[in-house]
Amino acid sequence: MVLFSLTVPLAAHAGVAPSPLLGTAEGRCRPNETGPAFLLTIAGLKDRKGLIKVEMYPADDADFLSDDNVLVNAGKTFRRVEVPLPQTGPVTLCIRAPRAGAYGLSLLHDRDSNRKLGLSVDGIGLPGNPATLGPSKPRIAMGRAIVGNGPTPLTIRMMYRRGLFSFGPLK
Repeated sequence: MVLFSLTVPLAAHAGVAPSPLLGTAEGRCRPNETGPAFLLTIAGLKDRKGLIKVEMYPADDADFLSDDNVLVNAGKTFRRVEVPLPQTGPVTLCIRAPRAGAYGLSLLHDRDSNRKLGLSVDGIGLPGNPATLGPSKPRIAMGRAIVGNGPTPLTIRMMYRRGLFSFGPLK
């Protein structure tokens, strides 16, 4: 999920074709899998419309929320899991990590299912569960999470637009 427009040279996209499926094969958890993975519980949803998407990035400010094609073409970590929101019950996601360690994670509640962040419509979430987000790109400190050698539980609280340029949890 890229929160803000980043300028990327066209040459950087030459190796992998853009696709909303990029990183999904690597990101999907399989039944009874025991390797490194985040087991996410999503809290504070505005409603049950649309899709919920989690993306995994390298745990550094330069790569966090960077273009997925650029990361994949550079051989860097990028994973994605996207599912329709269940109409009832807890909302959970599982995303596989390549190995134990630190990663950047971001969530998108894509309420209109268009696979883009609509600032006035959609919700976002970060593992640091900040009280608010401003108009600039979040730093990795807000999106950093550590996974062990097995499934690691993590709860992320969603935030929605509050005011002109800020996001925060629902009241």
